[in-house]
Amino acid sequence: MSDTTLSPADLAAKHGLSVSGARPGLSAYIKQLWGRRHFILSFSSAKLTAQYSEAKLGQIWQVATPLLNALVYYFIFGVLMNAKRGIDSDAYIPFLVTGVFLFTFTQNSLMAGVRAISGNLGLVRALHFPRASLPVSFALQQLQQLLFSMIVLMIVVVSSGFMPSMTWPLIIPVLALQFVFNTGLALIFARLGSKTPDLAQLMPFIMRTWMYSSGVMFSLSTVLKGKPHWLKDILQCNPAAVYMDLARYALMDGYGGHALPPHVWALAAGWAVVVGGLGFVYFWKAEERYGRG
Repeated sequence: MSDTTLSPADLAAKHGLSVSGARPGLSAYIKQLWGRRHFILSFSSAKLTAQYSEAKLGQIWQVATPLLNALVYYFIFGVLMNAKRGIDSDAYIPFLVTGVFLFTFTQNSLMAGVRAISGNLGLVRALHFPRASLPVSFALQQLQQLLFSMIVLMIVVVSSGFMPSMTWPLIIPVLALQFVFNTGLALIFARLGSKTPDLAQLMPFIMRTWMYSSGVMFSLSTVLKGKPHWLKDILQCNPAAVYMDLARYALMDGYGGHALPPHVWALAAGWAVVVGGLGFVYFWKAEERYGRG
């Protein structure tokens, strides 16, 4: 049969051609992503270094920014509004700083995910690579930044009178589970943001609402006394509150199990598995559409 009589699809198949940017199977996609692990790590490190390259204090801002946020919240909520009720005075500062640092970890991962594709269209259109590399890299960047902040957090905790204890190592699985959860969020919003760039303008309002309903600056159990039981369950079981409470439990001796929702570790693992897994599949489903149109 002459090539001139073949359809474009048949002609391509005859000569062994495949669709450019076609979505691979899920297992093949995971292998491709693993093969780009060095790029992901290098890209996240480079973005982290470049983030404050023009500032005179440079990388110090990685720690100073969330710490200054914590100081502002302490002045407003701890001093002016007395939001520390239900929390010992000596414990409020590490309580607040832990909440601010961990919520910032999730917030920045999500915000970076929204712009992961739309903000890197030149790279997406010029090179062939699994597009999930970008949101995963941005989530990893925020994890690296959090690890710098953890040094300051440890100093704050110890200076507040909480000495290292047997629960401190629990912070490792807490941050690992939160990272998986954050990565899933970044993947979900990377796909949404690739088609709706205006979503980046809406997200700060959503994030502020989430922050104020997660107990970053105050004790949820104290504030919700007298409120409907179902409202207390919803707010205490939201993922931001779960990871913050587990981190406080790990680092602050005396922040006991009474402050945690039931089955808190199952909740933490469940949020990570569900959001991380579904986020990855949701992003992969649109792999061939990124950078087009």
